[in-house]
Amino acid sequence: MNRKLPVPMAVPIIMLLCWLAVPAALMPRGACPSAEENVPGPVRLCLPPVIHAVVGVEMNVYFDNVVLAIRPEAYAFDVNCPLGIQQNERWTLTPSADQVGSQPFELTVRDDRNQVLARGRSIINVVPADAGVDRPVTMLVIGDSLTHASVYTQRVLDLCKTPGNPKLTLVGSFHPADPTGANRHEGYGGWTAERFATFYRDTARQGDVGQRGSPFLYQEPGGQPKLDFARYCKEFNGGSGPDFVAILLGCNDTFSDTDETIEGRIDGVLRHYDTLIGMIHGVRPDTRIGLMLTVPPAATQDPFGDDYRCGQTRWQYKRNQHRLVERLLAKYAGREAEHVYAVPTEVNLDCLHNYPTRTAKCNAQSEEETVRLANGVHPAASGYRQIGDTLYAWLKAGLGSR
Repeated sequence: MNRKLPVPMAVPIIMLLCWLAVPAALMPRGACPSAEENVPGPVRLCLPPVIHAVVGVEMNVYFDNVVLAIRPEAYAFDVNCPLGIQQNERWTLTPSADQVGSQPFELTVRDDRNQVLARGRSIINVVPADAGVDRPVTMLVIGDSLTHASVYTQRVLDLCKTPGNPKLTLVGSFHPADPTGANRHEGYGGWTAERFATFYRDTARQGDVGQRGSPFLYQEPGGQPKLDFARYCKEFNGGSGPDFVAILLGCNDTFSDTDETIEGRIDGVLRHYDTLIGMIHGVRPDTRIGLMLTVPPAATQDPFGDDYRCGQTRWQYKRNQHRLVERLLAKYAGREAEHVYAVPTEVNLDCLHNYPTRTAKCNAQSEEETVRLANGVHPAASGYRQIGDTLYAWLKAGLGSR
């Protein structure tokens, strides 16, 4: 299969040079730093504009997650930041109270001749531990199987139960563990942005999750199904639009794509994202909508072999995921004035240690056992909790600025 980068990709990548990894608060719309300052380079370095962190909760930037390289260990990563420490595979920070505020973050990638290949900048925004204390807050989470697992949403709930936090209510018709419990959302295995925006069944919002239609589509007698977020909010949030909405999709949307098909596929994803954003803001324009950047896969090919035999490679999936993140940032970063935000879920996930594993013989004739990663796209509970930490930090940052 010919997997060359399609020509149309060149234009969006050039656009990324203009503002990728620069916070909107520091750069007017349309401004463009010099190419010497922000260069994605051949490794396509892709940093979010802002990385939020909460006092007492670890935040990381895993280097493999922000570049597109088959062998990231072949490159030297150099972090310049007043906060945190640089380790072999990551920059890490567990902020203290005296570190509240914003600090610059710069990441440079060099080759084995010490030549600069790429450089990007972001802002580390440390949020106080008591941001939003005791404030009643509602949040709707929309997603696929990563949300269906209900682990990262539970992590956010658990963090909000500790002193200094808001009184969080999760909004949703789906409550997988306990019909009366607090862990509610709209997360369904195998779902896509298109399905949430267009797929109707009269079994939505109830019964077998495998048979449900979009929870936001309703049909009046004799009429066509239509998105009716006001009616949804009346049923599940007392008639009010939620304070926050988080959307984590992309895994199923782009799973089977190649370099030749990915651009058209993402065009569709973004159209459906726009539909969902318009639906939400049509009810409450000041709802903060966080587009959670699609997370990278497990760090090796092993789980893709387990799950898909020879049907998909880790490298192609990573290429698809990375391209989707590039385009999500190109379209939605810097739109805070519109209450639309990029949530940097992809930077804070350990794809080597926080995905499921299995132990097996190295081969049939060997007595030696090895540990192999065992799921290509679904993290272990520890990885889901890292996703929850990132979503929590975005939530706290939003409360701290209100």
